[in-house]
Amino acid sequence: MPKRGYHHGNLKQALVDAALGLIEAKGPQGFTLSEAAKAAGVTPAAVYRHFQGREDLIAEIARQGFEIFADLMEYAYEKGQPSALASFESTCRAYLAFARKNPGHYQAMFESGLSVNRTSELAAAAARAKDVLERAAAELSEHIPPEKRPPSQMVSAHIWAMSHGVVELYARGTPGGRTPFPAEDLLETGIGIYLRGLGLLPPDA
Repeated sequence: MPKRGYHHGNLKQALVDAALGLIEAKGPQGFTLSEAAKAAGVTPAAVYRHFQGREDLIAEIARQGFEIFADLMEYAYEKGQPSALASFESTCRAYLAFARKNPGHYQAMFESGLSVNRTSELAAAAARAKDVLERAAAELSEHIPPEKRPPSQMVSAHIWAMSHGVVELYARGTPGGRTPFPAEDLLETGIGIYLRGLGLLPPDA
């Protein structure tokens, strides 16, 4: 009986989809190319038609993840317009929403150890997602007096770090197991405290 892989309509995406399932189950370092091939229903040799190694496969998953992430961030940003504050808060919430809905992509993007500069396509996709948050931070920072205004890239980096920390500590593995507060509430209140410190929210908001 011939292998299914030789008749696959889209072998490359089938391997990506198979690897996503393995990443969700075992982590980005917990599977082999042979396992991905088996899950996709093709021979191990067929994998090398599209990927030179496991890291190339993970890089493609990360690229697709950043494209999805950037689209979600763009949608969240536009949803908040014309309010700079609403757009900023919406893009922050989008980070947590993406991590919850796309755990395999998220792990490939942020937990695989791969550099976003591994390929030009991956770097471009990652930059597009980052640019959305930086744009939202820049618009919001315009409401801070110049003498007190931090660089917008610093503001976006702080919020990215906060969002990532909440995801890693409280939204993955056993959500809620280490805190009595939902991850959404932790992120929301953390952003509020940060924005009050910048003078962008009143003390009792």
